[in-house]
Amino acid sequence: MPSLFTRIVKGEIPCHKIAETEDFLAFLDVFPCAAGHTLVIPKQEIDYIFDLEDSLYEGLMKFSKQVAAAVEKAVPCKRIGVAVIGLEVPHAHVHLIPLNSMADMNFNNKLKMSQDELAEIAAKIREKL
Repeated sequence: MPSLFTRIVKGEIPCHKIAETEDFLAFLDVFPCAAGHTLVIPKQEIDYIFDLEDSLYEGLMKFSKQVAAAVEKAVPCKRIGVAVIGLEVPHAHVHLIPLNSMADMNFNNKLKMSQDELAEIAAKIREKL
């Protein structure tokens, strides 16, 4: 069965898209730790980030860096935190989280944001790419 993220890549589930290439997709987390929390994935469904071929892993990190720069410009924060956990969805992914304090990286304290709020943040980030 395809992962949730594969279904997003295929357009079966909508997302607040930030950026996309042939190999990668960045979109807002709908259950964010902080406003602007973005997920970056390879389109190829591979469960564990360290199972990615080196070129795909390096491409994912380079793409994540470009997206992080846009998030940092669009969302007031001190820096962008990066996390790779890999347990919640069986599809390699990178979390980019705007940080003003360590508490912003708390995965047990998710924000509740409306679809309109998420769409507005996504548009602001896309403008900075």
